[in-house]
Amino acid sequence: MTREHAVVVGASMAGLLAASALADFFPRVTVLDRDALPVAAAHRRGVPQGRHVHGLQPRGLQLLEEMFPGLTAELADAGAVRGRMRFHLSGHRLAPPVGGRAGLFASRALLEHHVRSRVAALPTVTITPRRPVTGLITDGDRVTGVRAGDTLIPADLVVDASGRGSRTPSWLVELGYPAPAEDRIEVGLRYVTRTYRLPPGNLGDDVAILTAATPAIPRGALLAATEGGRHIVTAAGMGDDPPPTDPEGFERFLTRLPCSDIAAALVGGEPIDAPIAFRFPASVRRRYERRRRFPRGLLVLGDAVCSFNPVYGQGMTVAAMQATVLRDELARSDPPLARRYFRRISALIDPPWTVAAGADLAHPHVVGPRGLTVRILNRCLPHVHAAAAHDPVLATAVLRVTGLLDSPTALLRPDRLMRVLLKRRLRTLSVHDGGTSMTSYDEIVGADASRTVEEKGRGLTESIARDR
Repeated sequence: MTREHAVVVGASMAGLLAASALADFFPRVTVLDRDALPVAAAHRRGVPQGRHVHGLQPRGLQLLEEMFPGLTAELADAGAVRGRMRFHLSGHRLAPPVGGRAGLFASRALLEHHVRSRVAALPTVTITPRRPVTGLITDGDRVTGVRAGDTLIPADLVVDASGRGSRTPSWLVELGYPAPAEDRIEVGLRYVTRTYRLPPGNLGDDVAILTAATPAIPRGALLAATEGGRHIVTAAGMGDDPPPTDPEGFERFLTRLPCSDIAAALVGGEPIDAPIAFRFPASVRRRYERRRRFPRGLLVLGDAVCSFNPVYGQGMTVAAMQATVLRDELARSDPPLARRYFRRISALIDPPWTVAAGADLAHPHVVGPRGLTVRILNRCLPHVHAAAAHDPVLATAVLRVTGLLDSPTALLRPDRLMRVLLKRRLRTLSVHDGGTSMTSYDEIVGADASRTVEEKGRGLTESIARDR
């Protein structure tokens, strides 16, 4: 394969990150988008969920800083807010993590604008707005470019980063290839966002508060500081319990979350816009890695491969992870092997998909496969969260998983399960003997050094399941 020209379909975050990876290997990279792209940080039609709170997980922030050195400081200079988030999971407020964990909070418009500006400044990249892609050009079993209306645009490699509405499955069928199988989690999610100005100090020492839904109370919300001295609140409800879009109903919804911190933080706040709603029917994962036949010269990235439930804030981070795989594969072979590429991105999608799908499938009304890993995690996680409310080490482990720094299975390590079981039993002792003090895990382990943590941890998964 010659490497003269690469085309990226879509100029959202996934497409921009793909273009950054391609720019190291192609003298010309063209990014095509159907939208009129703003010249400043502004919302646009092609990102209908862009007004809602967006999360860039710690792993995603690491990767963006590697791709665009100095981006974190640049965003902070533009008004992005750095600070700590308060987490309520399974109805418990997690202890502050060991060493603290400062996040970066900015609107989607600000983040995308700065990434787009960095990519547009690359000498080999051209971003072309108002140019929707309508089909593929092929030569035998190879994609050789794209159609943009009546215009044919030749390319040595096409990367589809057009989002969950990607037309690659239908294009494959038109070319005689089978469409990819899909995994679907029918979440029936609706979320509503409103922006406020809050009195100083309403969040204490934090700059964001997350209250996750529980099976008993299937509603959650995220309140986060953002540029311009504003705070964004996104409330989410599943099934028959969506957040209302009228102002009074919206604020009433927030008073009925599993924890009251967000409603308390809004006291005295001034709304500066009307609530705006967005629907998300299902998480969808397209299994391109299972296709034995796939046209050469075509790859897929971002939400076009896997569209996550947005309440977990995984999409941009997973897109950045996939862009690093694209860069690795371009460095490894010419042309990049589609089957190996899709297998590699499937392996990195597995952990965040397990986190998101598992949390959604804890709700009985959600339709989807409940495999063994999901069932174990959903049995254990409420106990882990309860223990993490009093244990900074466990809280750190939980937040490393939600931040996509560690696999979910890291929470099932024997030493961590030991902490969970000891916290659980000490709480029981405190109730039964009228107030026994909460002895620390480290004191107990230190008093019985003859038994290793691994020995103590053997069988704790089953024990926790029995005690539930």
